Amino acid sequence: MAVVIKNVNPDSLCGKKGITAGYVLLSVNGHEINDVLDYRFYANSKRINISFQAPDGEVVTHRLKNELNPEVLGLEFETYLMDKHHSCKNKCIFCFIDQMPHGMRKSLYFKDDDSRLSFLFGNYVTLTNMSESDIDRIIEMHISPVNISVHTMNPELRVQMMKNPNSGKVLSYINKLADAGIEINAQLVLCPGYNDGEELLYSLNELAKIGKSIVSVAAVPVGLTKHREGLCELKGYDKNSAAEVIDMINDFNFYHYNEFGRNFCYAADEFYLKAERRIPDYEYYDDFRQLDNGVGMWRETESLFLEALDEIKDCSERKVVIITGVAATGLMNELAETFKKKFPEKIVDVFTVVNDFFGHSVTVAGLVTATDIINQVKDLSLYDVAFIPDVMLKSSDEQIFLDDISLEEVSEKLNVKIIPVGSSGAELLYHIM
Repeated sequence: MAVVIKNVNPDSLCGKKGITAGYVLLSVNGHEINDVLDYRFYANSKRINISFQAPDGEVVTHRLKNELNPEVLGLEFETYLMDKHHSCKNKCIFCFIDQMPHGMRKSLYFKDDDSRLSFLFGNYVTLTNMSESDIDRIIEMHISPVNISVHTMNPELRVQMMKNPNSGKVLSYINKLADAGIEINAQLVLCPGYNDGEELLYSLNELAKIGKSIVSVAAVPVGLTKHREGLCELKGYDKNSAAEVIDMINDFNFYHYNEFGRNFCYAADEFYLKAERRIPDYEYYDDFRQLDNGVGMWRETESLFLEALDEIKDCSERKVVIITGVAATGLMNELAETFKKKFPEKIVDVFTVVNDFFGHSVTVAGLVTATDIINQVKDLSLYDVAFIPDVMLKSSDEQIFLDDISLEEVSEKLNVKIIPVGSSGAELLYHIM
């Protein structure tokens, strides 16, 4: 599949050869380029033969000395993937997108299941969009790790939960990838009465049999909003059922620790909060591979905050407030109080936003909307600055909340400058100072 070039940096390798917008990229080192994975893989060479078709139809080939970096070629394409996103073909009973109301950012309604985004940005994929040839390409390019939404290793149950007749068959891809030395991070979204209990134990045993190519497994509780009209009846986890998941995972890790030299599966922080259990120590999480799944985020944020706090000697007199969701409130209060013990004159407050928009069972900060912040926080003119987790926003370039309201508008409503902050505890401390 030929790919049209949108723009070329005139000072780049290709720009200096006269390649401009409108040229079509045909091949690199004789390999047809279909998408960004092909491009990055085949252009990652010290010497490349790269072929184009000019707007007038002429085919030109240039031999270039590269720097093992496709970026120096200077080519830009219509989309980052050089192709359309692959949408999800599943109808999972726990799909969060199906539970979202109208009036939010349009991009939020797109069900993504694109393996290329897994490789490039760490997204999780179900494998149901992939063929044997796709798996072969991963192996040929040795793309590793691969992040897989497994949910269950029981093929029949997987079909039942994902409503895709192919979802059970593609579990065989996991073994094929593992046999080729591809590392795998697995995710299990647990739904009470479906894939927890004995089914969870079965999945963990089956994944463990695959061996050390399974480098981590995250168990995440199903997220349920109040907008579930007409959807499969599901219930969330409570104190007792969350504790049962934690205990099962801890028992499994205990009996398999010597086999893997580390913990095999990790329960998301949300399970510990629901069970009213203490978050495990820093060492429990090994290399923190599952942070994006909310696994170990509490402990890592705390550790980096306290480590950085030991180094500072003074701070500003600014009055600051941290705005967050229910789940992170305990941690933010703990860090604020620790900071004020060292600097008693400093004002650091925490404001918790309850999720009225999605429902009170949704507690993570990343799903807090501008509407709830405006309705609940009201006026913050007594503070010099307010901080929010940057996961509340679409991106650093597009500072828009889930409900399509801009950060600038929220700042105006609250009468305070609002600064988005990354998940690092050290970054949070830097801003508080």
